[in-house]
Amino acid sequence: MDLRFGLILILFLAPLAPQRLAAAETPPGLTEAETALFEKKIRPILVEHCYSCHSAAAARVKKLRGGLRLDRRAGLLQGGDTGPAIVPGKPEQSLLLKALRYEELEMPPAGPLPPAVIADFRTWIARGAPDPRSGSADKSDGIDLEQGRRRWAYRPLNRPAHPTPIGGPAVSPIDAFVIARLQAAKIPRAPEADRRVLARRLYFDLIGLPPTPQQLATFLQDDAPDAVERLVSRLLASPRFGERWGRHWLDVVRFAESITLRGFLFPEAWRYRDYVIESLNTDRPFDRFTREQVAGDLLPAQTLQQRQRGVIATALLTLGNSNLEDQDKAKLRMDVVDEQLETIGRGFLAQTIGCARCHDHKFDPIPTRDYYALAGILRNTKTLNHANVSKWIELPLPLSPERAAEFRQWETEIADLQKRIKTLTADGKSRAVAMVPLPVARVAGVAVDDRQAVKTGAWMHSQFTKSYVGIGYQHDRGEGKGQKTATFRAQLPRDGDYEVRFAYTPGGNRSPAVPVKVISADGEKTVTINQQRTPPIDGRFISLGRYHFLRDGVSEVVVVNRGTTGVVIIDAVQFLPAALADKKPKPAAKTKPSSPRMLAKLKKELQALTDKTGARPKYMSVQEEDEIEDTRIHIRGNVHTLGERVPRGFLQVAGDGSQPPLSKQHSGRRELAEWITSRANPLTSRVLVNRLWHWLFGVGLVRTPDNFGATGAAPSHPQLLDYLAARLLERDWSVKNTLREMVLSQTYRLSTQPQGPGMRSDPENVLLWRMRRRRLDAESLLDAMLMVTGSLRSDMGGATIRSGTTNDYGYQHGGERRAVYWPVLRNSLPEIFDIFDFANPSMVTGSRDVSSTPPQALFLMNNPWVIQQAERGAARFLQPSGLTDDERLAQVFLATLGRNPGPTESHAILEFLAAADQDKIARQFRWTQVLHALFGSIDFRYLP
Repeated sequence: MDLRFGLILILFLAPLAPQRLAAAETPPGLTEAETALFEKKIRPILVEHCYSCHSAAAARVKKLRGGLRLDRRAGLLQGGDTGPAIVPGKPEQSLLLKALRYEELEMPPAGPLPPAVIADFRTWIARGAPDPRSGSADKSDGIDLEQGRRRWAYRPLNRPAHPTPIGGPAVSPIDAFVIARLQAAKIPRAPEADRRVLARRLYFDLIGLPPTPQQLATFLQDDAPDAVERLVSRLLASPRFGERWGRHWLDVVRFAESITLRGFLFPEAWRYRDYVIESLNTDRPFDRFTREQVAGDLLPAQTLQQRQRGVIATALLTLGNSNLEDQDKAKLRMDVVDEQLETIGRGFLAQTIGCARCHDHKFDPIPTRDYYALAGILRNTKTLNHANVSKWIELPLPLSPERAAEFRQWETEIADLQKRIKTLTADGKSRAVAMVPLPVARVAGVAVDDRQAVKTGAWMHSQFTKSYVGIGYQHDRGEGKGQKTATFRAQLPRDGDYEVRFAYTPGGNRSPAVPVKVISADGEKTVTINQQRTPPIDGRFISLGRYHFLRDGVSEVVVVNRGTTGVVIIDAVQFLPAALADKKPKPAAKTKPSSPRMLAKLKKELQALTDKTGARPKYMSVQEEDEIEDTRIHIRGNVHTLGERVPRGFLQVAGDGSQPPLSKQHSGRRELAEWITSRANPLTSRVLVNRLWHWLFGVGLVRTPDNFGATGAAPSHPQLLDYLAARLLERDWSVKNTLREMVLSQTYRLSTQPQGPGMRSDPENVLLWRMRRRRLDAESLLDAMLMVTGSLRSDMGGATIRSGTTNDYGYQHGGERRAVYWPVLRNSLPEIFDIFDFANPSMVTGSRDVSSTPPQALFLMNNPWVIQQAERGAARFLQPSGLTDDERLAQVFLATLGRNPGPTESHAILEFLAAADQDKIARQFRWTQVLHALFGSIDFRYLP
């Protein structure tokens, strides 16, 4: 059996019950014919196609696939990971036979076996699968959890003592760990960066914005020993800190405000974004921050603010990118769970849990049972309301008792108004629409029915709405726009003035703007009709106006569907002599002249009340299912092929494996949140400090921040990682204090300049002998340009998708707010985000790609938005009078690059500016070019 065959086959095969194994160990005596059948027809096929992957020999060289042994009778009966290969006496239930027949899988993959061979296997299984071999299945390659717990990521967390480097103690424990490795490798460290560079680095890293010239000058003039410490404290206390570091976390949780399918918008997603920013600004302990996002709706709350915060935080579980139109709702439900597990697993634990959905994890100690233990928790959490197109859950935001009472009163009044409006509207429709068809012969004047019209394109006949003229009406099906016309031609008895009336049946799916052209002796005139509204004349006709017609002239009405939306209706056209049109009809006995006025009055009251109250605030969230149950293993990940039921629980490898059973009254989500943040779980704290290090230094101590498994990287400084994780717990999970220690280290303050010994021995800077030079991300570039121009707004929070937007296709981004508030729309990201490696909002992104491509340079050179910022910046710096170009240039450089221009730069630019002389427009243009060039410069785009 080749490798691919083996990998596919093992998906079918799993353990059998112990009593079956007991029987398998002592097979009954076989007849000579049974033995011959196996030895001549079955064993040779197994040897040729299967033993290379499913035998003792395969196990000895670590090639046994899925724990499946086919060189023993018990191996066939026991199977591998997910089901027995054969059911003796029942060939049609045997998965092996189905695979050989190419029914469910095509095996062997090189081509089907001859029909005679497949028939032999069927006969063999039908006869009870006689097999003279003995011995146990010996699943020797199963997951060894004890061995798994010895891997660095799963070891219990203990704070290591920091070493003492040669030559004396380092400034901080962080430096002690780093210097000790460098001294062992005999690599000298780069010198510290100068204070100007350090200030720019700290500002961008901690708040995502450059220092203003005034802020930079203040810091440079402060020669106190604790100047850097005080600057770090100010930046950590700035509200801009949460905007910067909140965006980092939004990468991890695949935050978006729309879904790819149809571009549906998440109108309440902004509340989660604001929650994240507020949490980072207030330094909410990360364990609390985690519990709120996983189970905030289930946590006790002492205040209304805590309650609101908890329910909003659970939007983490709802922001995934799912196919809401999937009609297999069982599959959709499991796909949502899988996406949630991927987010929680990679985001908080750096574990690829999703790889165990179909089989035991191939590389990490995560059995399939663990996947379904966790999946059971989230399957008991309702994320979607299922319909033809499923919908995420939005619930009313908890309010104060007084505010809630106000809303209840308003909602009662609104419901009463809506009921009264519905009654009046239904009454009007019953008089105007719910009537019998009108025969053409009873239409006064000259009537032309839709059957008599000359038509192009395919029109469909209908009698659904009964207010038609004649025997029905026709419609364009809402398709073939621009390809269908209908021309009503009348033969009038005499010259004269006629009122032209058009008949149609109204409805909500009709076109609101149908162009109807009248051709008369007066010429041509086009009238637009809203066919969603009931025709005002007897509920059937609408007047197109009065026209003069000649008996032998052209008397036509032409309907076209070009440029229309919705369904276009054609029914009849009436040419009514003016004298008849002037006669007032007798009022109907049941007419209620007050109803239209009353309806208008009630609608006005409803609008006023709606405007006054606004919509009650809502939030995206999840709910507990009504019935709690454990989940069955999905064989091969198929929701319709179920195996044994697995009790809900957590990853066994991350801990000692002892887990009390979860209550049948709740999903277990709260317990999951507590397990993730338990001090006995060594993953979460290690993952977090590695992310913080990555966001400051450009590369984590573990270079795969979303994967601490076997396919991820090992830590470059394992003791430093454990030290930081232990200190995080000692500081009660404080992100700000952890960041403070990192940025105050000498390691953070090092220059980015390469040094000879380091470049030769450690060109990748794994041992941290210098600071890594980092490019500004898309948000920092955008924010910095807005700040330089003086147009960056400082207001925080709130909904940012423009009112009236119905989907995300073609959304036009713009504005002067920070980039963190620009809508993240999966089908329509801002161009600067796309080009400068913004995180994929549909997947966990702990480490963004960092590319250097021609489109990036072209964007900075040619994009209208960038040019506009350069123009604004030029206008800003030209505004103060009395400055020389030399002084003005120094201001521009300090604002954009955080430094003064060098002599060569100054000389070249001043010479360029001097060519404009005193021409105001020319000077504005040349200063714009200076700003534009600086925006595209290396020093602007990279941190030194």
